Amino acid sequence: MTQSLQGKRALVTGGSRGIGAAIARRLAAEGADVAITYEHSADRAETIGAEIRKQGRRALALQADSADASAVRGAVNAAAKAFGGLDILVNNAGIFRGGGPIDAVTLEDIDTTLAVNVRAVVVASQAAVAHMGEGGRIINIGSNLSSRVPDAGMSLYSMSKSALIAWTQGLARDLGGRGITVNIVHPGSTNTDMNPADGEQAEAQRARMAIKRYGKADDVAALVAFVAGPEAGSINGAGLTVDGGANA
Repeated sequence: MTQSLQGKRALVTGGSRGIGAAIARRLAAEGADVAITYEHSADRAETIGAEIRKQGRRALALQADSADASAVRGAVNAAAKAFGGLDILVNNAGIFRGGGPIDAVTLEDIDTTLAVNVRAVVVASQAAVAHMGEGGRIINIGSNLSSRVPDAGMSLYSMSKSALIAWTQGLARDLGGRGITVNIVHPGSTNTDMNPADGEQAEAQRARMAIKRYGKADDVAALVAFVAGPEAGSINGAGLTVDGGANA
């Protein structure tokens, strides 16, 4: 594999499992040193770190609750200090809360969803740009549910992910003059432990796809790695969807 990210320094939030772990592995395979954040899964995070080191890259696992703004900021600064700067930030950490009837959504559901899915992205981006130079990349992980809501019980999550679209577009304008691009990748149904391809809701999700199969976390990781690389320098403020045509 050609290492298009040789010498780059990356941070992937929520990188101990699922899509985040796949992104961390792929960035390392492309030549980047990679830091990840995790909330509780220290063992998983260390396993990902060990895999990155086996590829000859530097790795760092940082405990940080994305609902805690100071912890998010601290993790970004710690990664930049350890690596001597930062070239790539992937805002991957996210949660799904408040499913079911809107009457049952609590204030805690609302506050936690916005803190993790929106505020943490803003805070991490703010902190990262202080360590980035020209050619920097900020890649937000959204959802195909940000533009289409096919079922009930998704309104809070979809709202939080749709906010990232406007944030991505606005920040692309803010940072364009500094040579830093900002994009958002929207996964659809992806086979992870949080949404397995053999799960209870899998058939209903599969029925909406033009290609009747769940995506793989590696599919999303491959796109993120491309957007992070040198050939994507003119892709900015864009939303890129990986959902098997569910939203087509």
